Amino acid sequence: MAESINRVVLAYSGGLDTSVILKWLQQEYKCEVVTFTADLGQGEELEPARKKAELMGIKPEHIFIDDLREEFVRDFVFPMMRSNALYEGLYLLGTSIARPLIAKRQIEIARQVNADAVSHGATGKGNDQVRFELGYYALQPDIKVIAPWREWDLTSRTALIAFAEQHQIPVPKDKRGESPFSTDANLLHTSSEGKVLEDPWDEVPDYVFSRTVSPEDAPDTPQVVTIAFERGDAVAVDGEGMSPATLLAKLNDLGRAHGIGRLDLVENRFVGMKSRGMYETPGGTILHAAHRAIEQITLDRGAAHLKDELAPRYAELVYNGFWFSPEREMLQAAIDHSQHKVSGEVRLKLYKGGVHVTGRRSPNSLYSEKVVTFEDDQGAYDQRDAAGFIKLNALRLRLLGRRDR
Repeated sequence: MAESINRVVLAYSGGLDTSVILKWLQQEYKCEVVTFTADLGQGEELEPARKKAELMGIKPEHIFIDDLREEFVRDFVFPMMRSNALYEGLYLLGTSIARPLIAKRQIEIARQVNADAVSHGATGKGNDQVRFELGYYALQPDIKVIAPWREWDLTSRTALIAFAEQHQIPVPKDKRGESPFSTDANLLHTSSEGKVLEDPWDEVPDYVFSRTVSPEDAPDTPQVVTIAFERGDAVAVDGEGMSPATLLAKLNDLGRAHGIGRLDLVENRFVGMKSRGMYETPGGTILHAAHRAIEQITLDRGAAHLKDELAPRYAELVYNGFWFSPEREMLQAAIDHSQHKVSGEVRLKLYKGGVHVTGRRSPNSLYSEKVVTFEDDQGAYDQRDAAGFIKLNALRLRLLGRRDR
């Protein structure tokens, strides 16, 4: 017997899975369903989700379709980019960073409509169930969470389609049969996994890619772009100031044209298994390279090296769903403090899948041409000082050498 639930807020895309979940919630829990659809820049028309929800009996005032693109980039992507976080040294965390925002807005809606539960369409094998639910519980500790994939007996796409047809839920032609792979998209990236991608030896088919042209087919002429930063955040491209979401969209367009940001990765999921995915992060790849370049001349060595030690821990927290944890917030405070002087411009060359830094400048630069020059530095650096520096650092090595010789 299903637990008594009065009203539930469902993270709803309007696709086959969440439409089946909507009907299943109505049947299994005999509850009122409120749908929430987030526009995170996935590039899909969202109004069909509204019409489909209405068709399934959802009251107009209980259908939420929110444009969260600016909040997504400003409050989630940019803070993460300040950290230079890469999960397992490669992944720019495009799916991971979207989940806490969806969870946050779901809880806000649940409070607004007095819902006593929230629901999502993540499966019991993946990371997203963890990310969503850790977010829910951090923001509303006593909220009831319904995860249909962990409860129902609809264990195949055939079963989902049969359920949909039985309850007059429209099934698009491209959803019939087994999907060749699954995708998730937002303004930062597109991820693809499953089916044709499951064998890590098989090369990713060309038809999987949706955000980038093949590097081989990219223009034969490089494109030069300049990105301006203020306190660690990108604020302009080629001298044109832009909002966070507009700027990332602009970099996505540039990255798409030059085949930038493809990543074939076998990663370690938080739930314990390895999975193979293809990620396309065109604008994020450019932004990551540019941010590291501006830090090269504005961060002190100690601060820069400490950030590099913190970045893997930060990335792991985001990947595992601990965005709202005190340790992520502590790391964020340290990272944000490091960014006070990270302002200036970076010039990059985009060419056939590559992002190449060709220049950086800043009013806060710690780089001194006078000190580093091979020419006469006019007394800016006394090379004789190096002898004592080396001997002091060599002292323990010499003592060890004498003992062990």
